[in-house]
Amino acid sequence: MVYDDPGRAASAEVPGAAAENVFDDPAQGEPGRDRLGVHVAWELVLLVALAALAYLLWREDPDALRGDGLRRLLVDAVALGLLVVAAGLSLRTAAVNLAIGPVALAAALHFAEQGDRGMSTALVPALVAAALGGLALAWTVVVLHVPGWAASLAAAAGMIVWIERWKLPVAVQADYDPRRNAYYLFAGFAAVAVLLGAFGAIRTVRRLVGRFRPVADPARRRGMAAALVTAAALTTSTVLAMLAGVLVAANGTGPVTPGSGLDWTVLAVGASLLGGTSAYGRRGGIFGALLAVALVVTYLAWAAETGAATDRWAVGGVALAAGLLVTRMVETYGRPRTARGEPVELPPVRDGAISSGWSMPPAGEARNWTPALPERTADTDTPPDPWEAPRWQRDPPRWDTGDR
Repeated sequence: MVYDDPGRAASAEVPGAAAENVFDDPAQGEPGRDRLGVHVAWELVLLVALAALAYLLWREDPDALRGDGLRRLLVDAVALGLLVVAAGLSLRTAAVNLAIGPVALAAALHFAEQGDRGMSTALVPALVAAALGGLALAWTVVVLHVPGWAASLAAAAGMIVWIERWKLPVAVQADYDPRRNAYYLFAGFAAVAVLLGAFGAIRTVRRLVGRFRPVADPARRRGMAAALVTAAALTTSTVLAMLAGVLVAANGTGPVTPGSGLDWTVLAVGASLLGGTSAYGRRGGIFGALLAVALVVTYLAWAAETGAATDRWAVGGVALAAGLLVTRMVETYGRPRTARGEPVELPPVRDGAISSGWSMPPAGEARNWTPALPERTADTDTPPDPWEAPRWQRDPPRWDTGDR
């Protein structure tokens, strides 16, 4: 039997290997396995664009790709990369964290001001505050079951109010120089980004991470597993944003200027979408985050040499607009085949029953039946009274006898 409706087909049990190819979300998600070919093709495009930009940067300033210039570029990539990974984690769970930019800027200002007291004194309070703030944000999103963008935007407003304590730029007081470990930092970031992407490509992990993504009524709760995964992603993204802010302050060439920090949010979310992460959640590539970060950082370095636009608002807006187009492409060509209207084959019917336990009556020939009323003829002007029809009685009725 063939069902054209995937939702109806998912209600029946499909034994063996067929279930692996049909079911994705046991509750009510899309059946089938996501296709990764679109991510591979798009990552090849990003790789070609990165190679072209790197060549242009080398022509303008060869020193930017060697020695101290390269180390500074790698630390910039790690700082932005932590923000992009933070945005990607929350995007994958369909609860984007828009507070990562203000959190990073607040951490940069705190580190710049407290860095002269030692790394532990400067980092531990910021780490604890980021973890507690991430837990509070996660509690709001998963317990109240409200959209992540709305709750994190409220958190971003609170961080901006705290940032407004600083009226003037803050000079960095710390002696920590991340450029001394630039190669190790970048290798660690690249390994984490690629491993997270590869881990998220596994079907069961992909299904688990994306369970918070609404499939029917967005206000309906998606279960305990979805709540736990989303809470972990929001907390981790807040901590990663704090670490990114520390690297931004330590690798900068001047004081840290107070602001809203939302420009960092736009840049990070735009780069994550540009790398192939879907704005709807669940779907994403493997090397896309790493390639998108390298592309944006290389462009900023090239733009600084040529005088092109380097404003984070402008670059982030362009990346965000392009990322929305990538999201549409990913959602169109990355969906399971069974979710695009193709029929799903179910086991054949045996003895009038399918594997789901439903029973079907066997088909049989329709038998002739005799109507209870006499048939009308052309000679009769009025239909006969059914109570007076001969077939209803054999003997004369008792009320018509002469004894009455």
